[in-house]
Amino acid sequence: MSAHSSERRQLICHPGTPARAVRSVAVEVSLSFDDGFALRFLIDGAIADLVLPDGEGELVIADSATDGLWESTCFEAFLTEEGQPDYTEFNYSPDGRWACYQFDDYRSLLRSDQLAPWEIAAERSEQSYALRVEPGIFPDVGAKLGLSAVIEERDGTKSYWALAHPPGQPDFHHPDCFALTLEARGRA
Repeated sequence: MSAHSSERRQLICHPGTPARAVRSVAVEVSLSFDDGFALRFLIDGAIADLVLPDGEGELVIADSATDGLWESTCFEAFLTEEGQPDYTEFNYSPDGRWACYQFDDYRSLLRSDQLAPWEIAAERSEQSYALRVEPGIFPDVGAKLGLSAVIEERDGTKSYWALAHPPGQPDFHHPDCFALTLEARGRA
């Protein structure tokens, strides 16, 4: 029997990195026992002022991982098991580049993984942009998820968005950012 859950979460802009062209960033999280999980990052704002590739639709997924995607517009997911120090970081660029890292503890890189996403697709209008990614994994129900985004504007402004922010500078690796527990409703 198939079980599926979906929810939408608003990301919070870090107070030290205010956006000029972005009104809001949200993420729709879908979890299915048949298909794994999918993320749909949604930006509302003056899209022409953001560093994004032109066009929309299914993107060509890069053949191999690319480091440093967080230096420009990048969408991120962090996944861990409740109470465990190790976690996996997924980075997605709106041009189809990606990266995946495995950490054995807070910012302690164990290795780069070759977990390419199954699919990346984009939708674009004057006031909204959406990037849907299917990471191609099946996380355990009860896993903790951190969702975040770095949004670069054409004038160089960068804003950092997450479900929650720890005190101080933006730090998506901090345990406070793992603010969503994956649950499936109607599991049989």
